[in-house]
Amino acid sequence: MNVDMTTTIPAGANQTTPKSKASVDYQSFLKLLIAQMKNQDPTQPMDSTQYVAQLATFSQVEQSVQMNTKLDSILQSSALSQADALIGHSITSADGKTTGTVSEVRLSSSGLIAVLENGTEMAVGPGVTVGPAAS
Repeated sequence: MNVDMTTTIPAGANQTTPKSKASVDYQSFLKLLIAQMKNQDPTQPMDSTQYVAQLATFSQVEQSVQMNTKLDSILQSSALSQADALIGHSITSADGKTTGTVSEVRLSSSGLIAVLENGTEMAVGPGVTVGPAAS
């Protein structure tokens, strides 16, 4: 059984990374909207359709952020539920130099880490081969 990258967590999924200056989260969007409302020309207030459109955009941004958080959680749960299937099985690294029986599996921010009976740690990724339990 070959294990592919569909069971691993993307790098950084569980880490906080500095935000790019180009990216705008929903908090920034809300601050921008409030500043726009405070500084609008009282003689020419914002059209109500523009205001509703901006609120709808804000709602979409917030929902997208929440959905990404939930998807990260689902990905982690899925990887953990599949990880126990590796325990007791024979595993060989992509280069073929490391082989052994999996004694435990850990989930890190970079994906699944298989710990062999001899204590060697191996990242489960492309090219790694998992076979039946050694007799």
